Amino acid sequence: MLSVLAVTFPFFALVLCGYLATRAGALALAAIGGLNGFVLYFALPAMLYRFGAQTPIAQLLDASVAGVYLLAAALLVGATAAWARRTGLNWNDTAFTALVTAFPNTGFMGLPLLLALLGPASAGPTIVVLTVDLVVTSSACIALSRLDGAGAHGMGVALRKALAGMAVNPMPWSIALGALASWLQWRLPGPIDKTIAMLADAASPVALFTIGTVLARSQINQHEWVPARQYWPPALVKLVAHPLLVWALAHGAAALGAPIEPTTVVVLVLLAALPSASNVSLLAERFQAHGGRVARIILVSTVLAFLSFSAFVALLT
Repeated sequence: MLSVLAVTFPFFALVLCGYLATRAGALALAAIGGLNGFVLYFALPAMLYRFGAQTPIAQLLDASVAGVYLLAAALLVGATAAWARRTGLNWNDTAFTALVTAFPNTGFMGLPLLLALLGPASAGPTIVVLTVDLVVTSSACIALSRLDGAGAHGMGVALRKALAGMAVNPMPWSIALGALASWLQWRLPGPIDKTIAMLADAASPVALFTIGTVLARSQINQHEWVPARQYWPPALVKLVAHPLLVWALAHGAAALGAPIEPTTVVVLVLLAALPSASNVSLLAERFQAHGGRVARIILVSTVLAFLSFSAFVALLT
């Protein structure tokens, strides 16, 4: 376990550094948007492109991996939505509670962390999972959030907004371009490839630091009180139930003959064991959901994941 913590500690320490720097005022809140923009539009797309281009196309188009993970996400979204509705939440808050429970921090944290733990073989399943969450899970939950206004501004409007948002998100495009380069076995010219490599190398530390700044900003900007019963259960479901569900479905699919390697199962389970994605709080604000609840789920899951994620790593590797 200590050897696992030695690998995971620097990743979570960088998150803590970003959080403390923002809370202490060493980093201005106005600067967080710039950090986010650098990671989202430059560093992370460069990393995704590089690993997409270097990964065999068969791994990037693995239907078994996508099917297992998508089924797990659908079950988790459905169960969380049912729980949230029973607690009295409207559809808007229900949808983003479900999304923050089912969407792990794959891009900012998962890809660099699993590469450090498992090596380049983890890149293919990680990119598949990220694509499923960006394209399907997020769009479905945004559509679900519009059920409160199904008359004037209903699901059709939400779906169009979701597709428009996906169209301007550079991550799916960088994944698609990387997959195309892999399929064509095409490499960028040397100087351009080096530039992309330098941006990709910056993705991991800056992304992790940025997670901490976003969490701190959410805490500073959200002053309303939220009962613990509204954010602790989703955080625990994210960290414990999600990876166990993926483990069960992956083993079930393998028993039925799906070509899922044991190493791929480990990658999928560890991705599901990640804390909630920090960008869900930005989506919640955009669609006027209860940002305080979503931010607290992200914060609690990120803090607890240092131990829970490390425990899953120790059990599976």
